[in-house]
Amino acid sequence: MCSILGILDIKTDLLPLRELAVELSRKQRHRGPDWSGVYQGNEAILVHERLAIVDVNNGAQPLYSADKQQVLAVNGEIYNHRELRQALAPDYPYQTASDCEIILALYQQQGTELLQQLNGMFAFVLYDETRKKYLIARDPIGIIPLYTGFDKSGNFYVASEMKALTPVCESVQTFPPGHYLDSEVGEIRPFYQRDWKSFAHVTGRPFDSGLLRESLTAAIKRHLMTDVPYGVLLSGGLDSSIVAAVAKQFVDKRIEDDQQSAAWWPSLHTFAIGLEGSPDLLAAQKVADHIGSIHHNFIYTIEQGIDALSEVIYHLETYDVTTIRASTPMYLMARKIRAMGIKMVLSGEGSDELFGGYLYFHKAPNEQEFHAETVRKVEKLHWYDCLRANKSMAAWGVEARVPFLDREFIDVAMQIDPAQKMIKDGRIEKHILREAFADLLPEEVCWRQKEQFSDGVGYGWIDSLKALAETKVTDAQLKQAHFRFPHNPPLTKEAYFYREIFEQHFPSRAASETVPGGKSVACSTETALLWDKAFEAMADPSGRAVGGVHADSYTNAQRETDSQKDTSAQDVAKAI
Repeated sequence: MCSILGILDIKTDLLPLRELAVELSRKQRHRGPDWSGVYQGNEAILVHERLAIVDVNNGAQPLYSADKQQVLAVNGEIYNHRELRQALAPDYPYQTASDCEIILALYQQQGTELLQQLNGMFAFVLYDETRKKYLIARDPIGIIPLYTGFDKSGNFYVASEMKALTPVCESVQTFPPGHYLDSEVGEIRPFYQRDWKSFAHVTGRPFDSGLLRESLTAAIKRHLMTDVPYGVLLSGGLDSSIVAAVAKQFVDKRIEDDQQSAAWWPSLHTFAIGLEGSPDLLAAQKVADHIGSIHHNFIYTIEQGIDALSEVIYHLETYDVTTIRASTPMYLMARKIRAMGIKMVLSGEGSDELFGGYLYFHKAPNEQEFHAETVRKVEKLHWYDCLRANKSMAAWGVEARVPFLDREFIDVAMQIDPAQKMIKDGRIEKHILREAFADLLPEEVCWRQKEQFSDGVGYGWIDSLKALAETKVTDAQLKQAHFRFPHNPPLTKEAYFYREIFEQHFPSRAASETVPGGKSVACSTETALLWDKAFEAMADPSGRAVGGVHADSYTNAQRETDSQKDTSAQDVAKAI
């Protein structure tokens, strides 16, 4: 993971702007602690903070074309860079072995059409000195964050994180996923458009379980492209367990040379975090024992999580309740992972959106609504799970990769007939995915009921956050929240508490265009609340909020809560 910062359409003196750009970029250096690079032209300044993952010795950025006329700053990974080099640009005079240099090669050939070729996670700024133009783009799903803004002089800024822009920009916007900005055109345009968004395109399609398994296996293998030690985040849920089990099959050989040589780090390390006795820790250990990974269970306390809340919100740049709940243990885990020398991890985000894995999908009234909700969820991933995985890990200089959101696999998963994904006739959520990989996993894990990450780390965690908020926010404050926060007024005391912390770090204007709002139950969109009248009275995004939707959803939750030995949530909140 890296960071980029650009100042474009420059209208003021260059020298002070260069100094400012370097200063602002330092605010993102946690994303790229390994090296810094600066490009200064007459009309553009680009700064890059590098986390070296591929071509550690020679891949420092910004990257330049051989004639120095194009310069590129990228945050991300291009997983099909070797195939593209061989098939489309074998004669380009490459300066490095960096996966990102293929962007420069394809730009000279295809211009903005290069974006149709890339399978990866990325956000980049490319400046063309010859044509005095720039190209900005963000990957189709928004795995990599990107923000833009203008200062009072009209200079145009772009950065990986909002914190680098708010000191100087009058307003800040989220650059939309799957879009690009060509300065010659002057408007943001989409490049990622798919037929599978239409129900008519996917309904009635034949289902091929073998293709599902083959395509996900290929995606996971592609994501193992690395020159540094790596691991897998293993919560013990279905998705991370599949990623870990498949990754274990490829640890002996290097992916970067088509498995022709021995791997530099031929052992798979897996990582989990939770409160003492949490469901995730128990399930993760079962999977690790089953697949033979070197497993690390990290235990955190409620007090440690609460102590980290302000830092977590600063790094996340959001006040979304679900995201903060789940990100806090992930943030704590990232620090321990980096302390062990791991710089890249694979994670299971995206599966629930592709396959309708959240518990509220039990209430989908029909296949068309089921499919429409999966499309809505995929389109909003950049606000939630992608943001959580990316920024929680990047806070400590760890890159998170999400193979379920591989561009090729998304096309396979989203073209499956929604009738195959529906939770009915005795089928559990993500039934087809479970069947496709059942032989790789322990049976009790393969068919384990869905848990949101913030639930699975230990139910006392959420209860403690709610209790803490009760001590920090009065009934009167919540009642008048729409006056204090006219944009996206918080609906609960916990949401109010996070919003106050957010505004300690970021100006109010930052909340208006960079943080989503609206009501949600168990990670649903607002539209899905219409599926059940009971949803309308709920304001808690936890998966436990819909425990009544499915009779067996949380039968074990109460057992775990009753047996947990942590101090009660109320006592912890009062102590703090």
